[in-house]
Amino acid sequence: MCFKNLNKKIKNLKWYDISLTKLSAAAFILMVAKLWSGILYLEWYWYLVIAVVAAIVPMKHAYCKK
Repeated sequence: MCFKNLNKKIKNLKWYDISLTKLSAAAFILMVAKLWSGILYLEWYWYLVIAVVAAIVPMKHAYCKK
C-alpha cells in the first residue's frame, strides 16, 4: 500500500526535518485559531483532553509491541 512507501521515506528524514514538520503544524493551527476565533472560547482543559486523546494511538504504537 501507499503507507509502506511513506514509512520507508520517513526513515530517511533527519531529526530537524521532523522538528520542522511539527513547527509547520503548530503554525497552521495558530493560523486557524487566528482566522476562526470561535475555537479559542473553549476552556483550557478541553485542549488538554484533545491533546491526550490525540496522543494515545501514536504512543500505543511507539511503546507497545505487537
